[in-house]
Amino acid sequence: MKANRLAKSVRIALAFGASSTLLLSGAAFAQAEDEQEEEEAERAERITVVGSRIRTDGLDSATPIEIISAELATEQGLSTLGELLRTTTIAAGSDQLISAYSVGFVTAGGAGNESISMRGLGANRTLVLLNGRRAGPAGTRGQVAAYDMNSLPVAAIERVEILKDGASSLYGSDAVAGVINIITKKGDDASVNFSGSKPMDSGGETYRLNGTYGESFDNGSYRIVLDHNVNTGLQRSDRDYFACNERYFFDPESGERADPIDPRTGEFHCNGTGYGLYRGFGGGRLLFDETGYGFPQAGTDAYDDDFVNGAPAGWYWAGWDKESDGWLNGQHPFFRTQSMIPETSTTAAFIQGDYDLGDSMSLYGEFLHSSRETEIYSARQFWTADIGYVPLSLAEGWSGSELVLPVAITDHYGNTTTVDYTRGVIGLEGSIGFWNWDMSYQRSYNKGEYAQKVILRDSMIMAQLNLIGAGPCEGEQSPLSGRDCVPVDWFSWDHMNGNPGADVKAFLFGDEVGNTIYKQDTFDAYITGDILDLPSGPLATAVGVYYQTDELKDTPGVETLRGNSWGLSGAGITAGKSKTKAVYGELSAPVLRDLPFVEALDVTGSARWTDVDAYGSDTTFKVSMNWSIGGGLRARASRGTSFRAPALFELYLDNQTGFLGQNIDPCINWVESENPLIRENCAAAGVPESYIAGIGSSMTAVTGGGAGQLQAETSVSEGFGFIWESPERMWAASVDYYKVTIDDQVSNVGGSNVLNLCYTSENFENEPFCDQITRRDGTDGDYGIDTVRGGYVNVAQQLVRGVDIVTTFNAETPIGQLRSTLNHTIQIERVFQQFPDSDPISYIGRISNPKHIGTLNTSLMTNDWTFTWNARYVDKTSNYYLYTNGNELQYRGETVNFIADTPTYVIHALSAQTRLFDGLDVTFGLANIFDKEPPKAGPSAVAVAGNTIYASQYDYYGRRAFVNLSYQF
Repeated sequence: MKANRLAKSVRIALAFGASSTLLLSGAAFAQAEDEQEEEEAERAERITVVGSRIRTDGLDSATPIEIISAELATEQGLSTLGELLRTTTIAAGSDQLISAYSVGFVTAGGAGNESISMRGLGANRTLVLLNGRRAGPAGTRGQVAAYDMNSLPVAAIERVEILKDGASSLYGSDAVAGVINIITKKGDDASVNFSGSKPMDSGGETYRLNGTYGESFDNGSYRIVLDHNVNTGLQRSDRDYFACNERYFFDPESGERADPIDPRTGEFHCNGTGYGLYRGFGGGRLLFDETGYGFPQAGTDAYDDDFVNGAPAGWYWAGWDKESDGWLNGQHPFFRTQSMIPETSTTAAFIQGDYDLGDSMSLYGEFLHSSRETEIYSARQFWTADIGYVPLSLAEGWSGSELVLPVAITDHYGNTTTVDYTRGVIGLEGSIGFWNWDMSYQRSYNKGEYAQKVILRDSMIMAQLNLIGAGPCEGEQSPLSGRDCVPVDWFSWDHMNGNPGADVKAFLFGDEVGNTIYKQDTFDAYITGDILDLPSGPLATAVGVYYQTDELKDTPGVETLRGNSWGLSGAGITAGKSKTKAVYGELSAPVLRDLPFVEALDVTGSARWTDVDAYGSDTTFKVSMNWSIGGGLRARASRGTSFRAPALFELYLDNQTGFLGQNIDPCINWVESENPLIRENCAAAGVPESYIAGIGSSMTAVTGGGAGQLQAETSVSEGFGFIWESPERMWAASVDYYKVTIDDQVSNVGGSNVLNLCYTSENFENEPFCDQITRRDGTDGDYGIDTVRGGYVNVAQQLVRGVDIVTTFNAETPIGQLRSTLNHTIQIERVFQQFPDSDPISYIGRISNPKHIGTLNTSLMTNDWTFTWNARYVDKTSNYYLYTNGNELQYRGETVNFIADTPTYVIHALSAQTRLFDGLDVTFGLANIFDKEPPKAGPSAVAVAGNTIYASQYDYYGRRAFVNLSYQF
């Protein structure tokens, strides 16, 4: 329980840059031994080094371990744990779940949730520990499974240890890609801290206020942390690169822009979400000239088309050729206030303590409670989708035989999410002779609420039927929501422009609240010690038992439950439980010592038997070797197996619905298909040769859990590497190769894949995927898909390979201590294969999956100042190889080039730290010094906001100043 060399060594290793892989262990031990006598008189923190249950020095690990000091967040102006972890190469090499994604998409864990996916293998395959013990899931909606990185304040963290290797044999399911172990602060100190970040442009400000108090006494210690963190959010209009969705086309010969021009601004046209009267045949939209620019009046000889005989004054026709594309109203003010990064406020309290019950036993505990509120503002279309196109003659003041679709815009679209997360731990640890033991119980309890604005489906259908005279309105109420029916003027410009009137809003619009409960209980007990002394050293072991229960219940809002939320995904109640039992053991053997080219050779093995009642049982193992060759050179290698039982939502997700366009149906124009199986199967399905275009409304896509069908994933993780340290301990470097292969991966097979698997089947009559499709009967020529059911199934394989390179430098210079750390990862391969006969899909080099990523962190400590410079870089990427014609497409009969690649992206941060006076430390600096904008691309090929690529590697805020004030008392 006293201070030891490990505690001192870890602190010294952390000094070699904010991020280190513990390369300089020899230097650390040498200094630690010099001060060991003095340290023994002090009470030091209890250090947990991830990757082993056996108590060893941990610094000569047989598998690569990266340590990130929480000081990195202060040095770069980062405000959350998620931001801190995304600076690492294990996260930067793939797209991570960030809060910005929950603005336009339904994301795992709900709005504002942030998680980490190591190596791009998925957050469900990355185990997060808090002080060596599993941290339970947090978030909302049915797909809660991962730990929300917003739940723990950075102020409570001392460092993060990252095991870059599979470790299911030690830590159980989910540790497929690796383990993130968050270590909290301990020790005697009290401080109040304020930090803030202010972009040079408006929006995106962050503020944090926290206080901490820690004290040690004769028999124990405790620490309390209170933290409040606010992100003001970012709207589309706050940044030019978000504000306007340009087509971003280029002339292939001259390279000049080929977008249409908006004559009202003289700039390239903003092609945002549309509204107005969509023409049924011939294309384009009828719009009202609300600015009085002077577009030609609809229904006049100004157009070479007489589809409109008469129109109210001020209406015009746009979007039927390149020039008139620039006349479209493409960027409604509602979208300029749309959230790009949601407003978020988080309040957290963290308490931990320990108390010696005697000379050989201590009681310890932890308590964490955080409350997060996330607010998202957005806009959406709504239209007469349930009855389709309607005659223009139904509109007052119009004449003509044209069919039109009245499409309106509304800002009644957004959500407020509140997540209350509580986690408590109580445990005992002690010793019996030379053996140490630990036993702990943990409960995490997540309660989330998601309030969202909805359009009521029963009211919408009632209003549409009333439009065509097929249903009454006056004196009637909508059958499910009970709203008083109000006639909707679908053709008025006020309605389409987002101002339908209070009575119409009360009829069509509603609100609902869903809630999510996730409970996790764990019990873990193990004992570790030396079995016997071998000629080369002690044979050490650790054995333990583990028990875990999980329970999930997600209850969507009332309108979603009864399928009355128009145009949005629906879902049933997702509920399930599981129990996990495990027995594990680890053995570390010193094999050789003090031989030529073998200063030391150690071998460690571990095994775990796990039984999950929702799946079954399996055994995993891991073997690793650590070989000290001599001259500062060391080699290490490991091979291990993992398995991951399906998460509760993968088993029990209840009929989550969404919508897909009919254009993905393989049977559209099947007569001209080059695939004979599609021709044969679509004909057998009764789809006529004349069905050459998708007719009717979109298809309903249903996703469900795979209970009773899913098997657990299995994986193999392999790695080997070399570590070198210079004799003077100024330089150190490591190179580690990794490979992870996952078999029977649990994956969601979506509606598009189900359709292709059905209609390309060689056994169409008995193909099970075809049973998941219902097709319409051909009424009014509509042979489209009505419903397609996807869900979670076991797919074939996913594989990742790469190389991690780390170098560190440490030297005393005439002006101060210079320290530098470079982390670089080369991603060689990431391949996903859905089924054994499917073509493998390669991701490396695609947008958001760069081949090279890295960070360089350099600090200079001189007198009373510390200066830190950090650079993060992301390799160039390209999606062109995904398209048959590269980056060419046809726009209005012209060949144009689109953009679907990114250049090498580098951003820099610079900070300075000093003590102003006794007790007050200040850190200030600039992040994204050169105001590097995120890469731009065309919306025709890449998911963008404005023309900004959605990818977590890029900075959305721009240049910003930050400051951190810390007063210790």
